[in-house]
Formats: sequence, structure tokens, C-alpha cells
Amino acid sequence: MQAPLDTLTAKLLAAAKRAGAETADAMAVKGTSLSIDVLKGKLEHAERSEGVDIGLRVMIGQKQANVSASDTKDTTIEEMAERAVAMAREAPEDPHIGLADPEQFARNWDIDALELADPSAEPAPDALEQDAKIAEEAALAVSGVSQVQSTSADYGRTDIHLATSNGFSGGYGRTTRAISLAAISGEGALMEREHNGESRIYQTDLPSAEEIGRIAGERAALRQGAKQPPTGTYPVLFDERVSASIIGHLLMAVNGSSIVRGSSFLRDKLGQQILPDHLSVIEDPHRVRANGSRPFDGEGLPTKRRAIIEDGRLTGWTLDLATARKLGMESTASAGRGTGAPPSPGVSNITLTPGEATRADLIAEMGTGLLITGLIGSTVNPNTGDYSRGASGFWVENGEITYAVNECTVASNLIDMLGRIIPANDAEDHKSRRVPSLLIEGMTLAGS
Repeated sequence: MQAPLDTLTAKLLAAAKRAGAETADAMAVKGTSLSIDVLKGKLEHAERSEGVDIGLRVMIGQKQANVSASDTKDTTIEEMAERAVAMAREAPEDPHIGLADPEQFARNWDIDALELADPSAEPAPDALEQDAKIAEEAALAVSGVSQVQSTSADYGRTDIHLATSNGFSGGYGRTTRAISLAAISGEGALMEREHNGESRIYQTDLPSAEEIGRIAGERAALRQGAKQPPTGTYPVLFDERVSASIIGHLLMAVNGSSIVRGSSFLRDKLGQQILPDHLSVIEDPHRVRANGSRPFDGEGLPTKRRAIIEDGRLTGWTLDLATARKLGMESTASAGRGTGAPPSPGVSNITLTPGEATRADLIAEMGTGLLITGLIGSTVNPNTGDYSRGASGFWVENGEITYAVNECTVASNLIDMLGRIIPANDAEDHKSRRVPSLLIEGMTLAGS
């Protein structure tokens, strides 16, 4: 019988101490996943997996090493600890590593208030198969759809437990339920592909399989007759489906790891205007039923709401303990952690201040330009912010969508782009990154 996760982390820490570690932290992760794929109305693939992964980080002076395994036997744990200590003794010194002070640890959190794990039973495989079939049928029922590549219905649960040698111990579970598919319209060289997928923590919050499939089919049908847009400088509207990628580049640029390396186009912009002055970017790790929510970070520090951008100005970096020490700052409780590597900084739930206009309002406002619904490839220079990506979507003339677009490239510089964004009001509340459609004037399009 599998030992509880807190028992496993306690065993790892005890083994580390016996092996000669001065301090250590340990993580145990238990995962369960069930995935059903359907094609042409028949079961194509079914997979279920269960497993436990364990990870141990040991420190000797200012040296550290990390080891992981998927075997939880006592002999394996002892061997892991001995190997980690031997590796740490040969590792280079890093004056910035180390556990949090005990007074910094999270305490008395209410994990139930976050509603991260659906208490209902795991769905049966035939229920997932039925959902996938319904979604596929709904997509195929849309006029113009010629085929569906594959339809998946999935369920997963992940439980984690983190413990440190100086007193922290805590864990929580998280569930996901999802349906996704890709539909194709047209035939031969005129085929166009589109997709739709939805994921929720609680199964009852998931849209119906019929709705998910229908939307995928409608998106594919709308792409018939796609062609290249004209080359030139035009306004570009990033649809809500892809707009979070723009804020994602900003988040990477303010990540402490990027700042420490000096590889960020925002490295000299602390305290300066980055966005229009009425916009903010807020991180909130305590949103209910949000995938990024968590009561503590990967080093046991209590998470809290913070403004990364406030009224347009960059207020600070995203830091774990090590990057904070390197920069002479305090951790923002942003450490992420897996079993296979030491902590590193990252964000949880993000919200960009929404606008008042609808997406349709912004389409009308842009006059003539490009509505982007899909992005491919990426040429983004992290040092300069130079931006270039392949795009697909729809050409807009006189404020109205006229035809589908493919095989084009949009380019600009992220500093200029961020300073000009105009948000719509269509962000979806269930998403970890709540970013609405974004209109950006004056981007360069390379098309026909």
C-alpha cells in the first residue's frame, strides 16, 4: 500500500539527515490521469495512469543538489539521499541558496476555500467516451466541416506535499476535467484546421460536450477561403484566445531569473511606465476555482495578491528566495517547484484590467486591420523585445470582418506594443490568465 505523501517527505528528510545533509526540502507528487480519444465515432485510444514522484534537495553549506525518483521504496529513498549528498559536495558554491526562515512559512491556510479539487467521483471511462463522441458529432454537424482529427475527454487529479528540514509541512490537491478537439473544413489543399478546448476544476462547471464541439466546427467553417492579407502597417486585434501570450512575454521579462541573467527587455524599467496608466496586471493566487491558485509557494511561503503593474507602472520583479537574495530584495512568494529541480520563480493567476468596449466594438474601431485568432512559431528577442510571429485570423475592412487570413507575419517591439494596448471586456473568469482581447495600433504585417 502506498504511503501517504507527508510520510514520504518525512522519510526523505530523515534519510537526507542521515546521509549528512545540513538542510533539505522534499516534495512528493501523486498523479492520476484518465484520457479517452475518439475518432469517427469509435474509441481510438484509452489511457489511465497513476504514479507517485518524489524529489529531494539537499544543502551542505552553500552547495546544493537535487534528485528525484518514481520509486518510493525505503531503499530507494536511502540511495537518493546518499546520491544527493555526494552530488552536493561536488557542486559549485552558491551564496544565495537556502531554505526560508521558519517565521516566513505559511500557516493556517484554508485550502477548502480555494476549491481546487472537485470532491465528486472520478468519471467512468464510458462517460468520457460519450462526451468525446458528442463533441465530435456536434463538430461534424456544422456545414462545411469535412472531418474531425481527434477528440479527447480527460480527467486528472494531482496531490502534492512539500516539507522542509526546518519545520514546514503542507500539501493540497487539484483536479481537472477537459474536452478538446480539432475540426477541419474543406478538402485537399483548401483544408483549414481549427480547434476548441475547455478545462475546468469542477466537472459541473465544464461547458457541454455539444457546445465545445459545435464551436470547434464553426471556427473551422469560418476559415474557408483563407488567404494572405496585404503587407503594410495596420492595427491588430489579438483575440482573447491568444491575447494572454502578449502578457506572457511581459511576465517573462519581469521574472527574477531573467533579471538576474540580464536577459530582459524590461531590466532597466523598474518603476517606469510600461502599460497605459489606467491598466494594471494583478497576480492573485487565492482566486476560487482557478488553476493557478495555491496557499503557499514552492518554498513554503504564504502567497498573496500583488500588483506587478499598477496604473501602468512596473512595481517589481517576480522572485523566489534565491533570485531575491541575488538582487538584494525580498521574495514575492513566487517559487515554483517540481520534484526534479530546485525552486524557480513563476506567477500564478494573472488579471489584466479589462476595458469597457466589446470585441465587436474594437473591430469596428480598428477600421481596416487584422483580427488574430491563432499564432504559430515565435521569434521574440528577450533582450530587446523585438517581436515577430506567424498569425492567422480574419481581415477587417471598414470595421467588418471580410475574409479569413492565413500565412502572414506580424511584427513590432513589445515595449511599443505594451504601451499601446487597448483591452476589450471579454476576459474569461475561469482562466488562470484573465486577459481580454487586445487592440494594438501600428503593427507591421507581412502578407501578399
